[in-house]
Amino acid sequence: MKRCKIIGAVALAICLVATSVCFIPQTAQAKEITSFSQVKKLAKKEVKGGTVVKVDRDYDNGKLVYEVELSKGKKEYNLAYRASDSKLISYEWEIYPWHVSRGKGKLITVNKAKKLAEKQVKGAAITSIMKKYSDGIDVYRVKMKSSKKKYELKLHARTGKVLEYDWELVTKAGKKYIGEEKAVSIALKKVGSGTVVKVDFDYDDGIPVYEVDIIKDDFEYEVEIHALTGKILNFEVEHMYD
Repeated sequence: MKRCKIIGAVALAICLVATSVCFIPQTAQAKEITSFSQVKKLAKKEVKGGTVVKVDRDYDNGKLVYEVELSKGKKEYNLAYRASDSKLISYEWEIYPWHVSRGKGKLITVNKAKKLAEKQVKGAAITSIMKKYSDGIDVYRVKMKSSKKKYELKLHARTGKVLEYDWELVTKAGKKYIGEEKAVSIALKKVGSGTVVKVDFDYDDGIPVYEVDIIKDDFEYEVEIHALTGKILNFEVEHMYD
């Protein structure tokens, strides 16, 4: 009888170890976003009752992100998740313009707008505030910053109502890009001379690049340059009249 109890205890321990071994990798793997369905679930959990309108993938500072647009009531939401760990890195909502009236009465003061913004975002410092005229409505654009996030609010300048609210994580400064001027110089040196007709900044397989188009004589040159190192990654020549 005693022997049976010992065998049973050992068997139970083996089962528990096996279960934990199987479970841990699945939990770790679940943190990474690999499909649109995953990010849709995350977004609908963040904006309860919202309807997903669009999902897209993009690169932010060389890192893959998923962007989700949702609609709920009078508001449109835009969320961005980092694919590597499913972290929400930016969040935005705004009231649809057709639900916003011009309002009555005098414009609120700058100080009043500041107080309203500070009440909305506690613990963040105002970095700038500007009164503008947007879509036929007087508004205050307020930018704020905390140790971890950057905020931007749009306040109705007559009612003080928040019409737009967004934040994004503060990221540490990385390596600096070479800049358009340097990219053009590198491209012209490669071609020899010519007229620059277009300069674009883009990501190619997650690599930040400058794409420079140059026309010389009857030829068009396309030069792709690494935005951090200045190295030419691709060079193409095409006759314009072929």
